[in-house]
Amino acid sequence: MLITNQNELDQFCSKIKTCEFITIDTEFLREKTYYPKLCLIQIGTPEGDAVAIDPLEGNLDISPVYDLLLDKNILKIIHAGRQDLEIFFKLTGKVVHPFFDTQIAAMVCGYGDSVGYESLVRNITGATLDKSVQFTNWAIRPLSKKQLDYALGDVTHLVQIYIHLAAELEKRGRISWVYQEEGVLSDPATYENHPENAWKRIKVKSPKPKTLAILRELAKWREKKAQERDIPRPWIIRDDTLADMAAQAPKTTDQLKKIRNMSADAAKGHTGELLLDLIKKALESDKKTWPKIEKKIQLPRNASATLDILRMLLKIQSTHHDVASKLIASKEDLEALASQDEPDIPAMHGWRFEVFGQYARALKEGRLAIGLKDGKITQFEVSESLSLYNE
Repeated sequence: MLITNQNELDQFCSKIKTCEFITIDTEFLREKTYYPKLCLIQIGTPEGDAVAIDPLEGNLDISPVYDLLLDKNILKIIHAGRQDLEIFFKLTGKVVHPFFDTQIAAMVCGYGDSVGYESLVRNITGATLDKSVQFTNWAIRPLSKKQLDYALGDVTHLVQIYIHLAAELEKRGRISWVYQEEGVLSDPATYENHPENAWKRIKVKSPKPKTLAILRELAKWREKKAQERDIPRPWIIRDDTLADMAAQAPKTTDQLKKIRNMSADAAKGHTGELLLDLIKKALESDKKTWPKIEKKIQLPRNASATLDILRMLLKIQSTHHDVASKLIASKEDLEALASQDEPDIPAMHGWRFEVFGQYARALKEGRLAIGLKDGKITQFEVSESLSLYNE
């Protein structure tokens, strides 16, 4: 069902406001805008009913939907929902709460790293999805039946997936793990794009403080302009052009013309004048304020073997606990563990410490060893001070 009528929307939202949970998905476009353009909102109920709501219908007031999303008594079920949450944050100024991300839950339940929705539907419900319309233009009206069927399928199957994963998490005592992982998505700062930090997303070959100071000013200007005009950053100026400009620090129009992908007309016009002023401003700023990128510390030679063993331990623990290894510890976590005595990293806190961190510490302290047992790599206690598993 496609809702384009205010009365229908009000009635539907009123009907489901007593639901324990609802499933949510969106269709949006971002190719021609800075902010995602919301084209469709899909909502499903525990009973399997679902509607698609058309936010592009000019006379439709979507605020009843926002009230549902912010209702603390209704759990919102999403899958890989960062962009959906970002869209609603931009529209309401608040983070959807509470929510449950089935991709994170699936990783905790052993379905692998960043498992896709189609894979979960197939594995949990046995159904298959027709993805042929996934990348169609969702802003064009009217929407086809095939598009609507696909869109509604994204929330109807989500009901069974949520029920299955919630039961699995309850059985394993891991619901708190999921909510810990959702902490970043619950933080409004996750969805705030501050222009002064835009330079951090741009790669430069030689990240010297002088280069980064120029890049910071240029990227800040571009970010503000992209936000104001709601157009993609590259439409204003490309990343590699900004990086070259920062590295070469042109001072004249002729020097600016030589920058890659900088047109002669732009260099001679108002834009060129503005860019040169920004470069001058950066160079004249206090050098103490220039950005610096901490050089990656090379692992000591004697840490390489430790790193190899920690990787093996991570594989053992992720398999034993049926949790995606990527979720337990990152490459950076393992390197910190191998080179530092007490690193302050996620792997040494919360549930990660329970399933991996404490064993990594014991391994480094010589209280744990890795070897073969019945043809399989496993771990052994060197002393009785650590109980490996409580099964």
